Amino acid sequence: MTSTHSAFSANAMLENGVSLTGMLLVATPVLEGTPFARAVIYVCAHTAEGGAMGLVVNRRLSHPDLEELLGQLQITPVRPLRRLGLCVGGPVNEGHGLVLHSSDWEGEESMSVTENVTLTASTDVLKDIAAGHGPKDALLAMGHAGWSAGQVEEEILHHDAWLIAPATRDLLFGTDQTAKWRRALASIRIDPARLTGQTGHA
Repeated sequence: MTSTHSAFSANAMLENGVSLTGMLLVATPVLEGTPFARAVIYVCAHTAEGGAMGLVVNRRLSHPDLEELLGQLQITPVRPLRRLGLCVGGPVNEGHGLVLHSSDWEGEESMSVTENVTLTASTDVLKDIAAGHGPKDALLAMGHAGWSAGQVEEEILHHDAWLIAPATRDLLFGTDQTAKWRRALASIRIDPARLTGQTGHA
């Protein structure tokens, strides 16, 4: 598989030690048949020494729905209940929720990912959202994806498992999750029909 997305060249970024934090990992056909097939993952943290952590942002969580989840957390929403994206964030700690949201809200357990995006592990943000307040944009992910030191670099550079794309508000917080994979590829001018499952160099 070859690609010409020079603006976000995996080789150039990783070989120069650039962090992938705040970027998207877009699954290639190499990952078909795995839990990450056609996944779009927002990288929340990445260092050469500590590995990487991210959230799948295009896997809809069908159960529980938001009202059931708030009920389990003993949070009573103010009607009408604000719409909030629910995703299967990844295979690690699937019972633990993380809220990815715009940086116009911050709590004690919030971590700034970029200037515009924040990650919060506490229920405080959900309580504010349920009350009709909270951040402008938000996505609740159950579980996350994780890589040990050097693992994501190996998957990108030597196995062609992922392409790197810029994160946009629509790709992160848009509700049409089934279209995000194709839209992420389109953002780096990649035609899904031209991708193959062969490994090589990205």
